[in-house]
Amino acid sequence: MNDKTYASVFQLNGVPKLTQAIPLALQHVVAMIVGCVTPAIIVAGVTNAGSQEQILLIQAALVISGIATLIQICPIGGFCGSGLPVIMGASFAYIPMLLSLGARFDLATIFGAQLVGGFVAILVGIFYKKIQTLFPPIVTGTVVFTIGLSLYPTAVNYMAGGVGAEDFGSPLNWLIAVATLGLVLFCNHFTKGIYKMASILIGMTGGYILSLFFGKVSFEAVSSSGWFQLTMPLRFGMKFELTSIITMAVMCVVGSLEAIGDFTSTAGGGLNREATEKEMCGGIVGNGVVCMLGSIFGGLPTATFSQNVGIVIMTGVVNRFVLGLAGVLILLAGFVPKFASLLTTIPSCVLGGATVSVFAMIAMTGIKLITKERLTSRTITIVGLSVALGIGMIQAPGALALFPDWARTIFGESAVVISSITAIFLNIILPEEEGQEDSNHVNEMEADVV
Repeated sequence: MNDKTYASVFQLNGVPKLTQAIPLALQHVVAMIVGCVTPAIIVAGVTNAGSQEQILLIQAALVISGIATLIQICPIGGFCGSGLPVIMGASFAYIPMLLSLGARFDLATIFGAQLVGGFVAILVGIFYKKIQTLFPPIVTGTVVFTIGLSLYPTAVNYMAGGVGAEDFGSPLNWLIAVATLGLVLFCNHFTKGIYKMASILIGMTGGYILSLFFGKVSFEAVSSSGWFQLTMPLRFGMKFELTSIITMAVMCVVGSLEAIGDFTSTAGGGLNREATEKEMCGGIVGNGVVCMLGSIFGGLPTATFSQNVGIVIMTGVVNRFVLGLAGVLILLAGFVPKFASLLTTIPSCVLGGATVSVFAMIAMTGIKLITKERLTSRTITIVGLSVALGIGMIQAPGALALFPDWARTIFGESAVVISSITAIFLNIILPEEEGQEDSNHVNEMEADVV
């Protein structure tokens, strides 16, 4: 008779039965794997990385994501990691900034800036209690909304086949992209369970099969790849360029705000309590440490994955062993070049069709945060002006033509940077509004617009 007592998967600590833990862990891996490697594929494209470098970037993204997940679940020294049931992966929020830096500089410059940016994130975690008043929902929501909006052109260009492709903008690319998007939407809104949670993976699989039918997939890189390979330190080099460092530092602060939102959601929805100050600080510090580690091994900045937060909230499965097992599987996948090279065969139109819905969800998450506060003339000014300046600046690339090179890099390359600075500044200087008069004023403004 076996007297061993197993923990429930609905308990934070303890070891549940493997027959329960393994399928639940695989569910998390399936939900995050495509989103985790997509930023690496996109950055490899803009930096004109070769096929071997692209494979290494994908491997590093998986390895660093696995390490980041394990650090968050099993904190080091009680101050590096949150201890909350979260899954980490390469962040989409950094893509606009990485695209601008990649087109202007190279991978070595990106990773040099990332090393310093990770240190900035650690400082944010250490001083979280003192600076948290600077980032109310109206500020974080504005930043997240701007991130989503700034990602749309990237998704549309990928749907068209990828800038620079010989068949860019062809009807076939759009057919595959729209079919992929349609399958994602069908699974997300007309199915339940694993099919709903893995809607992006299923959509990309369908688009991939359609691409195979039209001869748009080549397996040459897969056949030449090995079965096991370690990512070597400083494989891509490291350079330090001041404007890139400043831009990355601002984004790492923004990434910390994103993490705060997901930690709050996980604790509230999964554990029915608020995240503690220790969990917040440790989570941000842990993400900063992993950001620095990623710069050495070629892994892009990580963030909590909202789709996995959704799985935790929806299923109630908060057991850290389950999510730790998912982290181990992600880590092991990063050591298999054949797996990484297979992911590089995904056509750009398929990536675009799948990720455009993700980018839309990011923008709408920002809207949810913004509407947590009552819309007054003050909040409308903060959101409207911040987004207008951020998005407007990148849509008018010649607006800073006579400014110094460093100013163009910091303020003219990424909408997120200028929107973040504007939102924080306006939130500080604009006076708080009180009373029904403000609400009436907003209603009058809305009526005028209509």
